[in-house]
Amino acid sequence: MDFLIPGWPAPANVQARVTMRRGGVSAAPYASFNLGDHVGDDPAAVIANQAALRTCLPAEPLWLKQVHGRGIATTDPAIGVPEADGSVSRRPGRICAVLTADCLPILFCDRAGTVVAAAHAGWRGLADGVLEAAVGAMTVEPGEILAWLGPAIGQQAFEVGEEVRQIFMENDPAAALAFIPSCPGGAGKWLADIYLLARQRLLRAGVKQIFGGGYCTHTDAERFFSYRRDGVTGRMASLVWLDPQ
Repeated sequence: MDFLIPGWPAPANVQARVTMRRGGVSAAPYASFNLGDHVGDDPAAVIANQAALRTCLPAEPLWLKQVHGRGIATTDPAIGVPEADGSVSRRPGRICAVLTADCLPILFCDRAGTVVAAAHAGWRGLADGVLEAAVGAMTVEPGEILAWLGPAIGQQAFEVGEEVRQIFMENDPAAALAFIPSCPGGAGKWLADIYLLARQRLLRAGVKQIFGGGYCTHTDAERFFSYRRDGVTGRMASLVWLDPQ
């Protein structure tokens, strides 16, 4: 299997990985390292992919039932499969994980290496405050937090309606900078920069050290799943944990 390693100045005891689509056993259209068990893939293939991932980790990740909201679960302890769009952990070896295929995964840690978190942000969760909720759940000074923005849909492929633009602008007029008119024509249609929207929200929450971004799941079909591109497709995992060693 292939991993994308976050490029951020995290403490040595913070570990993070992002899976990509190669190296698993799922057949098309889920080929091949699909980790989502809710997308119609053969359950046996998903189990095999998850088992392969588990061999590279210190424990089983805390998988979530993601609902495009702002709920943040805790891994300390975790019971069942929480309905949430992020998780936080202060215990070494407990793994925060989110699944995506165009939505933006964000990984967090603090400078001292005492807490980590992961969040899943589509536009609904982003507008609803999932990043702010994750920052709050870490219970450290926001200025001590390092955030990393993982693979998500790029602006040239992310067309949204006027109502989406208005939702973000009502929260922060500066969000207008993240939208450009869709081409060609298409009155009331905009291309949204989810990376810029996330950076704006994090900065307003007091998080100053923001890394990553610049990927596009929609255009990079070799490495990434994309729901907007393919409709029926797999899911990648973004994972972060405190090293148990």
